[in-house]
Amino acid sequence: MVIDIHTHSFPDKIAGTAIGNLKKASHTVPFTDGTMKGLKASMEEGGIDLSVVLPVATAERQVIHINDASARANEVWEERGIFSAGAMHPCFDGWKDELARIRDLGLKGIKVHPVYQDVDLNDIRFLRIFDRCAELGLFVVTHAGLDIGFPGVVRCSPKMAADVLSKVSGLKIVLAHMGGWKNWQEVPEMLAGTNAYLDTAFSTERFYPQDDGYWSAEDAAMLDRDEFMKIVSAFGSRRILFGSDCPWSRQGEVKSFIESLPLDETDREMILGKNAEELILNRHIN
Repeated sequence: MVIDIHTHSFPDKIAGTAIGNLKKASHTVPFTDGTMKGLKASMEEGGIDLSVVLPVATAERQVIHINDASARANEVWEERGIFSAGAMHPCFDGWKDELARIRDLGLKGIKVHPVYQDVDLNDIRFLRIFDRCAELGLFVVTHAGLDIGFPGVVRCSPKMAADVLSKVSGLKIVLAHMGGWKNWQEVPEMLAGTNAYLDTAFSTERFYPQDDGYWSAEDAAMLDRDEFMKIVSAFGSRRILFGSDCPWSRQGEVKSFIESLPLDETDREMILGKNAEELILNRHIN
């Protein structure tokens, strides 16, 4: 089973506006219209069996609504092949009870985005949420490193992530974008000795700038095969998860990149889906 652990979609009525705003901020090209239908078409084109949607609560008032909507969407996840995580905001007052409700709704875990939520990953407001997630068995996916829409802003550096992992035991955390977008040189040194997972979202080879001159070809470069394999070797294949960041990368293109790497078949299968089966679906992998 090929599982893309890092995708995004929006309700039909706001997808156009959301994608338009993100496109404007990032000066990059999206590859779907941001809807569930668009994601499903991308999956069929790229040979993806299951996509995990990671919603982000950019304001506290959104948390309950997002989690309710995610739970409704998951009623048909096996038929659709799309599963949604929950969302949490570090300033949400009812975080403790809401995390228990997220577990009871069957959402398995949450997405947080320190840049959009304007709080450092190792701030106490996140630490208490992560401690509760560990207690409840919920996974956490966090944006890590720089964000393309906020030049120069880092609220989850490899050092911050290592600090979190030193303070919260038993946390199942996925550091998106291979541990820290555009912070990749620091990732093996700071994080290889922890139990963090990394996902491959928006990290492979290059991103696709709009034709407006904002990004240079050098800016658009991401991890080449050698750089990518250095991180895989430092962490081991069991701690790497396939993610695309669709609609901002083509799912099939990222999958092909991983398939082209000098990995044995077992390692390739772990990265493309078996690790996620264990983390998301709680299916034990030998």
